[in-house]
Amino acid sequence: FEHASHVTQSVAKLMARVVTPDSIDYEVMRYKKQTGEAQLHEYTYGITSDPLIHFACIYSALIHDVDHSGLPNANLIECNQELADRYKKKSVAEQNSVDLSWELLMEPRFVDLRGCIYMDQEEMDRFRQLVVNSVMATDIADKELGALRRKRWETAFDQSALPSDTLELQRDSVNRKATIVIEHLIQASDVSHTMQHWHVYRKWNEKLFHEMYRAYTEGKSEKDPSIGWYEGELGFFDFYIIPLARKLQECGVFGVSSAEYLNYAKANRKEWETRGEESVVKYLKNYTGPRNK
Repeated sequence: FEHASHVTQSVAKLMARVVTPDSIDYEVMRYKKQTGEAQLHEYTYGITSDPLIHFACIYSALIHDVDHSGLPNANLIECNQELADRYKKKSVAEQNSVDLSWELLMEPRFVDLRGCIYMDQEEMDRFRQLVVNSVMATDIADKELGALRRKRWETAFDQSALPSDTLELQRDSVNRKATIVIEHLIQASDVSHTMQHWHVYRKWNEKLFHEMYRAYTEGKSEKDPSIGWYEGELGFFDFYIIPLARKLQECGVFGVSSAEYLNYAKANRKEWETRGEESVVKYLKNYTGPRNK
């Protein structure tokens, strides 16, 4: 619950900082077009002004790790054949979290809450789709899903793309961009500790290490995380965290928060390069769980 609360707070912070067209910083945007401010900023419309989108993002952050076993999907598939078969070995933990949370939300005791979220089947379907998309975006280990997201990003924000001529095409473009921005908002919030102050990053990194080390000592994972943890974090910063922070800045919708996230990510990467190895030693020293497989 502590992690869910931290992620939810990050989502709320970023949602609150979605800027308006008259305050956007166009100088940091990568995909400038000669079509005026309205089209440049069109993909921010609805992200915060639509209560359903806003609540779906907050709800997704809260439930994205429901019933999480502490194992990555690769290990979960090996340890839990029932879940692996149910979800065809794709985003098993994420799909399980969505299903369990949805079943809970559908219970009779939450009828009033459901009435506040949506009014009809169409709104319910839209809410569920937003939640599914958001939670699935937190599966960053699936290379196929990652490639699809990168392709959607490049397509949506293609500098060479011509402006949409029809209202329907314009609406599709707005929805596509808004969806992608929401996905990256959720992703950034899921790892927001890496883009905050060093002591916050180190606190959550140690928690993750202990979670992975416990799985190793309990025989649920064959890999000792202490081997390669230092190098793995450097790679995580270089190939995921810093590029993700740059996307938050390049899309131009999060105001000063995007620059803040990028600066902290770079600073933590630099600090980890210097102090990461000694940190891993301390993680092992502080571990209080079983030490033998």
